[in-house]
Amino acid sequence: MSASMLFKDVVRERHSVRHFLPHPIPEEILRSVLEDAQRSPSNCNTQPWQTHVVSGAKRDALSKAILAADDTGQLTPDFSFDTRDFHGVYHERSKAQGAAYYQAIGVKREDFNQRRDASRRNLEFFGAPHVALLFMPKVGDNVRVAGDTGMYAQTLLLSLTAHGLGGIPQTMLGFYAETIRQELDIDPSMKLLFGISLGYPDRDHPANQYRINKALLSESVTFHQ
Repeated sequence: MSASMLFKDVVRERHSVRHFLPHPIPEEILRSVLEDAQRSPSNCNTQPWQTHVVSGAKRDALSKAILAADDTGQLTPDFSFDTRDFHGVYHERSKAQGAAYYQAIGVKREDFNQRRDASRRNLEFFGAPHVALLFMPKVGDNVRVAGDTGMYAQTLLLSLTAHGLGGIPQTMLGFYAETIRQELDIDPSMKLLFGISLGYPDRDHPANQYRINKALLSESVTFHQ
């Protein structure tokens, strides 16, 4: 894969990677990806995202701290999120994605322990050598700033794909916002929206072998003339 691949191909190749090879991304490539993301649009050009990229020994220590917080139930999300709030077609899509993933990695729905272990792979960054934590300031009802940060994240994910890399946006990392702020000495005024684990995909791993369908255009887009 190269950075010169067609945009259409980049969009269709991008998917959430859930198992990575251990070797780190060379610094010049990682900086190139982040420079691409920095070109993202934002309301009034405020560029509100604050990205903390964690690698090496600090990455290992952060994962250990998050796992410890999970063991003791210390959830400190800055923003609410509960999959049980999904309804109708959104619930069905969410359920289908989870079923496809667990089937791909051989985890049975009724096996609680295996499902928990699979979920905690989020907190180990799926073996990725880097994780980018996306923080933002609180502004008004936060919707506009979160939207800006989402656009930044999408640009980052597409650039990763164009460079032959992979990533996965992880809402679950946001459940441990205070733990992460303490470990990285981040100002409490900065709120954690989510994280993105990134690196070289292990393309042969079962977790990366499946793909999920996207809704038809007619289900999401209405044309007015």
